[in-house]
Amino acid sequence: MKSSLLILPALLVLGACAAYEPEPVSVYQWERKVEQIQRQDAERERLCQTLDKESARYERECAGVKS
Repeated sequence: MKSSLLILPALLVLGACAAYEPEPVSVYQWERKVEQIQRQDAERERLCQTLDKESARYERECAGVKS
């Protein structure tokens, strides 16, 4: 029982570290990050234009998207 109480916080910390993405440091890296975000937003907008506005998926994935 005690060992599982020690393992759980360690797993949570390791899981949080795995999701860490360092911030860009150069201008080039920042430009790439901004372009990636813009591409993701454009793809999300395209997806939301094709979904039925009455569906649960539209409500879930398109909150805050200009339609």
